[in-house]
Amino acid sequence: MKVESEGQLAEAIRAASGPLDVVGGGTRPVGRGVGEVLEVGISGISLYEPGALTLVVGAGTPLAEIEAAIAAEGQRLPFEPARWGALLGVSGESTIGGVVAVNVSGPRRVQAGACRDSLIGVRYVDGSGTVVKNGGRVMKNVTGYDLVKLMAGSWGTLGVLSEVAFKLLPAAPAQASVVMDIPAGEAVAALSRALGSPYDVSGAGWLPGIGAVVRVEGLAESVAYRAERLAALLAPYGARIERDGSAAIWADLAEVRPFHGRSGDLWRFSIKPSDAPGVVARLGGEVVLDWGGGLIWALLPEGTDVRAKAAPYSGHAICLRGQAAAFEPEAAPVAALSRGLRARFDPRGILNPGRMG
Repeated sequence: MKVESEGQLAEAIRAASGPLDVVGGGTRPVGRGVGEVLEVGISGISLYEPGALTLVVGAGTPLAEIEAAIAAEGQRLPFEPARWGALLGVSGESTIGGVVAVNVSGPRRVQAGACRDSLIGVRYVDGSGTVVKNGGRVMKNVTGYDLVKLMAGSWGTLGVLSEVAFKLLPAAPAQASVVMDIPAGEAVAALSRALGSPYDVSGAGWLPGIGAVVRVEGLAESVAYRAERLAALLAPYGARIERDGSAAIWADLAEVRPFHGRSGDLWRFSIKPSDAPGVVARLGGEVVLDWGGGLIWALLPEGTDVRAKAAPYSGHAICLRGQAAAFEPEAAPVAALSRGLRARFDPRGILNPGRMG
């Protein structure tokens, strides 16, 4: 079943007699989907004010359509959302509602924050079929419960998004990367040194075949100066400056292209960067690092008990592709809080049941 308006969405949820598997573009098939498929096709830009750096858009709007519209005005989504379709081996077109539901945040998270930090307003339909609005068109327009932040990363288990509003940023006219040919296990020390510098780093990661990479963005003269200073700071790691190929490096990192078309179990660890060297060593497989080591993508042989193998670590691991449960069990107090929230937002338990369990 596909809905193309908020009214249709509310009616479909009110009329549902069983579980609903909520999808947007179908490019992030993570977790156990059960029940009738409810495809959200509420598309279109309802408000775009370039002068106010504000965008309001239907949740089913393709990400590519949004990026093209704001790029024409020299603007961008601050959190650099990535597409996972090719990584997970599925077709389809990423939608902005799916980005918000999963809180997808790319390499620029170390500078600009996550998706939820740029999200300033939402409209959604809860499990009873009630339309709810929270937030608005300015950053300060949030009162009471901050449902805007709560909906980001809820994987469609608390409500089905119909409209989202963002604060945008001007696009950077120039960028450069500092590249260091060092192993993944040694990268975090170099990346931490760069992130702790005063040079406004907008990306810090590690790619196989390239090594550790650090990005700076902004006006051309500023980028040139900061890249040179970072290269000097990171000279002990064999740093060099990459200008012409910088954008391609970060596109590869954001979408984890080294793992495209590859077999095996795919895992995503969100952890303390200081834990990353130990986790990488214990995993022993192929990895890609982002967020200064705070995000680890790992490709491992099928059936690997990855969570036990990687432990101990502070954070969580998601199985994006494989036979293991997608999400690891929550601590008892957190699980109790999650159950309470779902009971309040979705009293019938029909929105993506089991997706995160």
